[in-house]
Amino acid sequence: MRAYIVALSIFVSGLLALIAVYAYGRFGRRLQGPASSALRPESDQTELDRLAAPLLDEHEGLNGISLISDNMAAFALRAVSARKAGRSLDLQYYYWKNDLTGRMLTREVLSAADRGVRVRLLLDDINAGLHDRMCLSLDGHPNIEVRLFNPSRARTDRFKRGFEMMLRPFRATRRMHNKQWIADGRLVIAGGRNIGNAYFDADEQSNFRDLDVWMLGPVADDAAVVFDGYWNSPVVLPIGSLRTPRTHYLPAFREKLERIAATPGGRHYLTHADRVMQEGGLLPAKAKLHWTSDARLVSDPPEKAFLQKRNNWIMRELLPVLTSAQRDVRVISPYFIPGTLGIAEIAKLVERQVKVDVLTNSLAATDVAAVHGAYANYRKALLKSGTTLFELKAVHEFGDPQRMSLFGSRGASLHTKAFTVDGKTGFVGSMNFDPRSASLNTEMGVLFTHPALVEEVDAIFDEETSPANSFRLSLEKGRLCWRDREDNEPRMLRSEPEAGFLRRLTAGIIRILPIESQL
Repeated sequence: MRAYIVALSIFVSGLLALIAVYAYGRFGRRLQGPASSALRPESDQTELDRLAAPLLDEHEGLNGISLISDNMAAFALRAVSARKAGRSLDLQYYYWKNDLTGRMLTREVLSAADRGVRVRLLLDDINAGLHDRMCLSLDGHPNIEVRLFNPSRARTDRFKRGFEMMLRPFRATRRMHNKQWIADGRLVIAGGRNIGNAYFDADEQSNFRDLDVWMLGPVADDAAVVFDGYWNSPVVLPIGSLRTPRTHYLPAFREKLERIAATPGGRHYLTHADRVMQEGGLLPAKAKLHWTSDARLVSDPPEKAFLQKRNNWIMRELLPVLTSAQRDVRVISPYFIPGTLGIAEIAKLVERQVKVDVLTNSLAATDVAAVHGAYANYRKALLKSGTTLFELKAVHEFGDPQRMSLFGSRGASLHTKAFTVDGKTGFVGSMNFDPRSASLNTEMGVLFTHPALVEEVDAIFDEETSPANSFRLSLEKGRLCWRDREDNEPRMLRSEPEAGFLRRLTAGIIRILPIESQL
């Protein structure tokens, strides 16, 4: 009898889940917004068109690429592109925080819309749910539309939202991790940064070490195609079809943005953007702009979220590049879970005398201790394979005092996702080297071949892996050790450096749980 009840319960639960998924899909198709496409660049329509024209004419058919490693520059370049835009802003992010820097960039976007710029804002719902007021306020503007990727139907009730996720657990965990900012269809900023304080040196506790690429040229057309593919996907719905539009939110939201802009923090960031704006160009004078014919945007399609296929689209593009290495591979990934297949591929490279270096977060530095628990299971195997393994410290030594946070934080957490191969080819994007990026989240990034540009990425790797900023791991009689320098003297530690009890406990529990595929 007990077995019968258990079997019946499982059957009913499965049936309810199937009904929920079916209803979700049917409901979603009815709510899907009208299709729209990127506005094509004109030769002399906007300020960005006029600034880009001489550069594109001089480098016909080439892509201009500049690395953005400095967090303040990353904020300013987004703000300035919004100020100079005259046609469109297409913005796609995993999340957009409603904090100081998030609000200051929202203010820039809203100002652009007031000038007649068409704004399409696409956000993943995992971080937008239950915080709809900002999105509804923006969506109330006649020139702004906000859409959400794989959204929950329960917008205001945490219990209902949790119940919905329980009914469709596999679909609900598939998220849009893409990050790109497209202004006038001319210039693109893509890479690892979301929109929020920790990405722009405004967090009081810890700020991310991250990397974007600023791009101009044919690659901008590729970015527009990717954006349109997501914007018009059945898994993306307008927020206005999920919540009753609240146009009266917008005036109060404007007032709030202006109050924050008048605070010391707001003035600090706006003044920095003003200085860049006053230079008048597309990029600050000191920024390096590299031109190459060999740059392409690689991206998962939105269909990755449908559970119809389990193809690792982006990894199919990137793995052959990594395994083709003849001299060296350098990987930067905040969350690094190579799996047994990854360990095998690395071992093959090392057997061919390829030097493999990996930088990831230490337990103290990571913002997701659970992921570190899964990664920790592979450290000894990585070291035995011949990999040189570095872990970023939680307290960072800034070579330039100007890079210090507005709030004085020296805390650091790695968020850069990049790799270089043989000093010639590089990648910067949103993809971590972990199962979630490979199989669950949608990801994107830029793959390029240009030695001088790769040299800049390698220089960042060298800075981050210096003894002042990272631990180098080794095995001593089968036991893990962490090496660095303290007061200019070599130091060796035999336990997780700088990590508190709760972090150690969390990582330790995750190490023994069979949930690696979800991390």
